[in-house]
Amino acid sequence: MASVAITRRNHLLSSLLRCRTLYSRRTITTGRPTFAASISTSPADTETPVSRTKILETFREEFEIGSRIITLETGKIARFANGAVVLGMDDTNVLSTVCSAKGDGVRDFLPLTVDYQEKQFAQGVIPGTYMRREGAPKERELLCGRLIDRPIRPLFPAGFYHEVQVMASVLSSDGKQDPDVMAANATSAALMLSDIPWDGPIGMIRVGRIDGHLVVNPSMDELKLSDLNLVYACTRDKTMMIDVQAHEISEKDLEAAFRFAHPEAVKFIEPQLKLAAKAGKQKKEYTLSLVSDRTMDKIRNLTEKPIEAIFTDPSYGKFERGEALDKIGQDVKGILEEEGDEESLKGLSKTVDTVRKQVVRRRIINEGFRLDGRRLDEVRPLYCEAGNLPGLHGSALFSRGDTQVLCTVTLGAPGDAQRLDSIVGPPTKRFMLHYSFPPYCINEVGKRTGLNRREVGHGTLAEKALLAVLPRELDFPYTVRINSEVMGSDGSTSMATVCGGSMALMDAGIPLKDHVAGLSVGLVTEVDPSTGNVDQYRILTDILGLEDHLGDMDFKIAGTRNGITAIQLDIKPAGIPLDIICESLEPAYKGRLQILERMEQEINSARTQDGRNSPRLVTLKYSNDDLRRLIGPLGALKTKIEEETGARMSVSDGTLTIVAKNQSVMEKVQEKVDLIIGRAIEVGGVYKGIVTSIKEYGAFVEFNGGQHGLLHVSELSHEPVSRISDVISVGQQLSLMCIGQDLRGNIKLSLKATLPQKTKKSDMVHEALNVLKPKPDSYTPEQEDQNSAVKDLQDDKDTSTKSNPSYSSYSSMAPIVIRSAVECDEEEKSAGLGSNLKPKRALKPKSSQKLKTLKTQSGSDSGSTASKKARIAKPYLLTEKRNYGDNDTSSDEDKNEVKVVHKNAVLDYLKDQECEVTGPMDAKKLKLGMKVTAKILQVRARGLVLDLGGGINGMYKFESDGSKEEFEVGNEVHVQCTSFTSKGIPVMSIIQDD
Repeated sequence: MASVAITRRNHLLSSLLRCRTLYSRRTITTGRPTFAASISTSPADTETPVSRTKILETFREEFEIGSRIITLETGKIARFANGAVVLGMDDTNVLSTVCSAKGDGVRDFLPLTVDYQEKQFAQGVIPGTYMRREGAPKERELLCGRLIDRPIRPLFPAGFYHEVQVMASVLSSDGKQDPDVMAANATSAALMLSDIPWDGPIGMIRVGRIDGHLVVNPSMDELKLSDLNLVYACTRDKTMMIDVQAHEISEKDLEAAFRFAHPEAVKFIEPQLKLAAKAGKQKKEYTLSLVSDRTMDKIRNLTEKPIEAIFTDPSYGKFERGEALDKIGQDVKGILEEEGDEESLKGLSKTVDTVRKQVVRRRIINEGFRLDGRRLDEVRPLYCEAGNLPGLHGSALFSRGDTQVLCTVTLGAPGDAQRLDSIVGPPTKRFMLHYSFPPYCINEVGKRTGLNRREVGHGTLAEKALLAVLPRELDFPYTVRINSEVMGSDGSTSMATVCGGSMALMDAGIPLKDHVAGLSVGLVTEVDPSTGNVDQYRILTDILGLEDHLGDMDFKIAGTRNGITAIQLDIKPAGIPLDIICESLEPAYKGRLQILERMEQEINSARTQDGRNSPRLVTLKYSNDDLRRLIGPLGALKTKIEEETGARMSVSDGTLTIVAKNQSVMEKVQEKVDLIIGRAIEVGGVYKGIVTSIKEYGAFVEFNGGQHGLLHVSELSHEPVSRISDVISVGQQLSLMCIGQDLRGNIKLSLKATLPQKTKKSDMVHEALNVLKPKPDSYTPEQEDQNSAVKDLQDDKDTSTKSNPSYSSYSSMAPIVIRSAVECDEEEKSAGLGSNLKPKRALKPKSSQKLKTLKTQSGSDSGSTASKKARIAKPYLLTEKRNYGDNDTSSDEDKNEVKVVHKNAVLDYLKDQECEVTGPMDAKKLKLGMKVTAKILQVRARGLVLDLGGGINGMYKFESDGSKEEFEVGNEVHVQCTSFTSKGIPVMSIIQDD
């Protein structure tokens, strides 16, 4: 201050000298011409003025709590505020200011407003909103404002009804510390510096528990590992506020945490007193709105006995009791108006409320009776109903006395999680509980507005209570929203929300660890006026709304049978001893058990999803390229699917999550997704596809997001199909079953596997094998090998098709190489079978045109030939693969001999089985060994296409390259069925005419 005074004195002196110099330079004009004398100027007069330095007087206190250095500073910024303090911890700084209105308002309550604000500049971020600036207060800001308001409000003196505003702003944040506790301590220090009457200071501390060890001022990373988040505020010897979120911590451990937190919070008080001694203002004399003793005695004499009569009658309900009390007030008002007592009329409502409070408290302490006639530890009658709204995902109705709440549960996709813009904490929240307190629940007329501090606070308390029993996100990835509508309010609706929300979650099929219940514990005390100590007190279990209003404490406790999950303590006097608070935990536990027992009788486990209204969630894995195709340009394709189906889809790195209202909606969404990007193909899976082209041997189908498969003609129907176009057409949508893959990974599809069979009959492979079975009276040693081979085929079929019998017959067939129609045509052309030859002029067959017969081996090769013949004595289908093992060292010549011998064995076997067809030919009559007269339809490079009659075509393979010259289109040949191809086409051999 001395330096400021010296600066001002030098400035005044220099100004006077400058004025004197200017006056001496003035030229005086007379009647005669004169000349002004030249005066030399000093260099100092020509220099540019330099701005002066302002000195800011600051005061600072530095101390350590929980291995962290904390500073309190005032005087540098917000100097015009009634009180302003900056509290710093590491790189996080919070400014708190307090101001009070100048005039004396006429009111009967304290208009205290606490505003907490987190602007994005505190973490070096520009807001992402359209206007690029912060908007209305967020939920977290409202909650932090409540956290500051609750401990400081009871410390204002009685009758102080001047408007007070507290504004706390986060100046900078490193993301390591939660600024809410810092803002509360800065507010306490600012009130101590101001001239506002306040009975502080207070200290607030956060305590966590990691691996059983209590931690003071835990960081945000440490809180993730902690099973306890305790915020504790107190004066030197009394508790002011408690807020707890825990994972089923026991009452004993919680009491230990309270007693550990109290001395740590007191460490904030001494630095505030030192700072106030240095820079604090003198407390101003404010006018207190107090009722005179004369007015109090007069109104007490008029109202005390009628009020006692009402409170001693337990038959009164909430509204009946309120109407009777209002009538008493109106009667007294009429008496005072007749007397003209204006002083008593001004404080009538406040005085009547004070008399009611004294009557109720005296009766509870002296007689132990409550307003509704219950015992001190008795819980009101309960009513529970789960699933009362069956059209919703989950619902429950919970009533305790006249308090009633309706809770509903809605499940959503992970993308429906709430996005948080807080400077600390997680970026999203997947569990939300929204509490609503409509005016009709207390029979009043009101206006619905935006976010309400009370509604946000009650909803967050219930949300913290239920969060501890939810399954992990990996086990239950849904986003969950609980909506709690208060239907009737008569005390502790937030704890009723906990009970109703727990039942609604189980009704929705969410596997909770255990039920959560809560109730509110009240307190009525009698204080010695001389010492301020509590002489007598009574703890009340499950308080009414009026007991909350007239009592000293609202101690909300929620938890399971195993421990506490959430606590909120609000008080009205200037502190309550910690011993009384710890004693209140025991009656709260007993009352909680009574409520849990009733809730478990209604529903004790998560309901199973019955498909009527239960939502469905599916998580699928795709490549990022596939997901880009699904999203489409600017998300248009994804949005279109959501609008058409009503489902919600969320996309992350390689993952697609779909949430549908029910199973039918889920199937529609998956069908659309499959058509765009497909899914993993499984044998036996049914897929929808579109016919793209039709060939002679089948149709090519596009399915599963652009993949192609072959629908062979034999897989169209259980009945023979002569023309494919009679059954399907290009562009037709079909439901097809995947019946397998070939060795090259190509896909085989079947339509008949999805159709019901009219009559039960064996498939083609079984039918062919049954023909080869010998008769019992002609059993030979070779038949033993044949039966064992049949058994091997059946075993292979069974092991590969255990999951789906409908396609069991297909897995034993030889694989079909499937690519596309173009590739198949190219393969036929390369093999010389792609085009039909022009029909030649019909000629009579020459006598020299005879079928070449196979020659048998003789001489020195007879021994080896016999052994080879024995090894292949059983004739097998041409589609059957034979493997002689890795140890087979036979030469190519020997193998050719084996083939010749095998062919002879087949022909010999068929001689025994031969039969002649009678009547028209059809697919049921054609069997191995059957002889028919066929007509040559086509002559190809390697064989003949034969018309067997009845719309059945067969094939004959040339034994030598020059054989095709012996046949003409239209000729008739006598043939015998020797086998079937993998496509079901009969393979014929020509029989030489005798």
